[in-house]
Amino acid sequence: MNWQDFSSPLYLALGIFIVTYILLLTFAKYRAYIALASAILFIALDFLPLKDLLKTLDWNVLMMIAGTMGIVALFIESKMPSLLADLIIEKVPNMKWAVVSLAIFAGVISAFIDNVATVLMIAPVALNISKKLKISPVPSLICISLASNLQGAATLVGDTTSIMLGGALDMTFVDFFWYKGKPGIFFVVELGAVAATLVLLIIFRKERNPLVPLEKTPVQDYFPTILLVAMVLLLIGASFVPETGIAFLDKNLNGLIVMALMLVGLVKKLIQTKSFRALGDTVKEIDYFTILLLASLFVIIAGIKNAGVIDAIANLIERAGGGNAFAVYTIIVWLSVLFSAFIDNIPYVATMLPVVASLAAGLGLGAPYVLYFGLLTGATLGGNLTPIGASANIATIGILRKEGYEVKPLTFMKYGVPFTLAAVTTGYLFIWLIWGM
Repeated sequence: MNWQDFSSPLYLALGIFIVTYILLLTFAKYRAYIALASAILFIALDFLPLKDLLKTLDWNVLMMIAGTMGIVALFIESKMPSLLADLIIEKVPNMKWAVVSLAIFAGVISAFIDNVATVLMIAPVALNISKKLKISPVPSLICISLASNLQGAATLVGDTTSIMLGGALDMTFVDFFWYKGKPGIFFVVELGAVAATLVLLIIFRKERNPLVPLEKTPVQDYFPTILLVAMVLLLIGASFVPETGIAFLDKNLNGLIVMALMLVGLVKKLIQTKSFRALGDTVKEIDYFTILLLASLFVIIAGIKNAGVIDAIANLIERAGGGNAFAVYTIIVWLSVLFSAFIDNIPYVATMLPVVASLAAGLGLGAPYVLYFGLLTGATLGGNLTPIGASANIATIGILRKEGYEVKPLTFMKYGVPFTLAAVTTGYLFIWLIWGM
């Protein structure tokens, strides 16, 4: 396939893909259904044979996302996150450290659960503080969102894009900390977090209003916390389990572990409440919309890959980089930052993972991980540039709107731009020094 052959299936597949992306951006409320319709079209046009459909779906990724969402829903219901936030607030002296502490706390939580869920858990605490001090909650909520987006990439279970990268490289939970004998993506994110936190301290250096201690939130059930800790420990343990020879089990072990823990939590809740309605309320909290979107994207990406689009894009980037690995790496990182500022990073990463694989092969890199890690860093952190770049940002703007605060793009970018540039630049340099040299 090549760009000059206008009769090739490449152009038809590319055209459908571009239209799909435009529709995803224009009609965000319906993007899962748009992606599903596009996936069906790719199958109907035989870009992806129907017999290969089930093989195309990454069941490990889909199960991990669904299971984690279910456990998080139980965790939120238990009120434990609110109690943890209250304890942090009790220890800080003023508003500056309250904002920074909440951002750090949001980051820690977001390393293990969904970014949007993190914002929903911690936002009420920030709103409560702001009301008592009679100040605007806008800065603190924006910083909570920024920190949750940043730290989501730190672990295998922290963000959908991390789960996708883990699936592409067959990474375990431990691999995010130490991979192939070198520091993993966790340390990239943490160094970026340190740089970004210093930026926040500078921005809020004049906010020294004293705080009134908050009444501690009572925890209703400690079992979801045990489940969450068990999930992390079992995923770590799974990293050391030898292969069984059973293909489905070996490939989907992480997803099966998380789903099993979610089912344990649901059974416990059913026994405790004796109510299928209460159980249904928890199950409804799973974001089926995102799961459908991601499953459809797996099909779409397989379709454009079969049509030759992925290889063509990889060739363009390789030519733009002049065949130089550092130049290609730089393009991948900063192009990802730019795109993710306006495009949801889930479909972007789903599209670019096979592009990166093709680029690594074309460049003959012995260790292509520098491109993969650069992609994750740029795509995950780039969403912090604008209020529409990440789902957590959109959720934050929605919370503030309900409270009567309309956040203008420039207001958001006042915090988002320096935060993002500090974190991405730090990660960009560290990844190349460790993996590119």
